[in-house]
Amino acid sequence: MNTENTLKRAEGTALHKQLFIVLRDQIMRGVRTPGSVLPTEEALCDQFKVSRITVRRALADLEAEGLVQRRQGRGSFVREQLPDAIPLMNRGLLDSLRQTAAETDVKVLRVSTEPAPATIGQLLQLTPGEMAVHALRLRSSGETPLLLLETWVPEHLGHRITVAAMKRKPLYQIMLDEGVQFGRVIQEITAVAADPFFADQLQVPVSAPLIRLTRLLHDTEDRPVQHLTVTMTPERTRVLMDIKSDDINTLNAGHLAHDRRFLTKRR
Repeated sequence: MNTENTLKRAEGTALHKQLFIVLRDQIMRGVRTPGSVLPTEEALCDQFKVSRITVRRALADLEAEGLVQRRQGRGSFVREQLPDAIPLMNRGLLDSLRQTAAETDVKVLRVSTEPAPATIGQLLQLTPGEMAVHALRLRSSGETPLLLLETWVPEHLGHRITVAAMKRKPLYQIMLDEGVQFGRVIQEITAVAADPFFADQLQVPVSAPLIRLTRLLHDTEDRPVQHLTVTMTPERTRVLMDIKSDDINTLNAGHLAHDRRFLTKRR
């Protein structure tokens, strides 16, 4: 597929990071196979219309991520052993939440009780102005931020959600301890540009592309019990789904929902 190679010099993602993303994507998709040599620095400069320092910074980032190996006098080679593009999966929602809690450290940024925003309140089936517990957390691995989580829980289910409690156990476990039994989940995945707050928390440039995962969790009686928004960088985190063959022709396999403002009637 032919694409425009010139990187855009605009506010937002730095040129070396743009080049890093392009090359990393090619490596992970198999366009550049394990063991193959990357184009020379000069060739990359010509192809993407960038400086040599930009190319070197992008290659250094690829090397730091374990995707390429730079050999003195020979160039940069795609590593023979690459991270699994699609790891094996055999986990449900709660198992996935447990793994995230085990693999990361949490920093509780905010917990408050306040009226839920109108849209979230409607999804949680709250009356206008009804209070909800609002929690904002950052999950990191060492010094690297991975996930920014914003949660809204109806007040009658979230009175034990406090800063101290979430430092001891994950929020989902607090709700389980309250007797909540999780049922179905409605999930939406979108892309957003980092505003100054998200850029600061996730340590990315303003306007950098981010993945946003929104979940509306219900209990076993199909009552909405939690609205969760997870924001992450595509460089550090991916969203994986394991779809059974019986679900291929159902909404369980996902559905593309277009903004109706951008749809035109077919003639």
